[in-house]
Amino acid sequence: MQYAIEADLTADEFIDVLQRSTLAARRPVDSVATISKMLANADLIVTARNDRALLVGVARAMTDFAYCTYLSDLAVDVAFQSQGIGRSLIAAIHDAAGLDTRLILLAAPDAVTYYAHLSDSQGIGMHQHPSCWTIPPASDGPSGPS
Repeated sequence: MQYAIEADLTADEFIDVLQRSTLAARRPVDSVATISKMLANADLIVTARNDRALLVGVARAMTDFAYCTYLSDLAVDVAFQSQGIGRSLIAAIHDAAGLDTRLILLAAPDAVTYYAHLSDSQGIGMHQHPSCWTIPPASDGPSGPS
């Protein structure tokens, strides 16, 4: 597997890997314009490509390179999961942002157990935080998604 920082990842490739992962259900894959803005405004994009250069995983983050790094997307093609690709993408993002930054992510409900196993002695040192507060997008209405 080849891991690289790819600031010029295309919206089409990103959408494709989102659709081959479980993340498409929670991302605006039907809006190329929105996905393009998401990519253009990310500080770091790390990709995983197999030996045929197929994009099989991506991590997208916003960071100040000093204090915090928000890992907003972690997607791995379902056919390539359970091979350590997600773990390697997280480590690559954190390394590129600076290991002195605090890595922050919000787990999708179905991914909570995945991140929990990254906190054990075999993991990468992730710790669950007891609280998180969000303001939903205006399009979700004042009380959030229904």
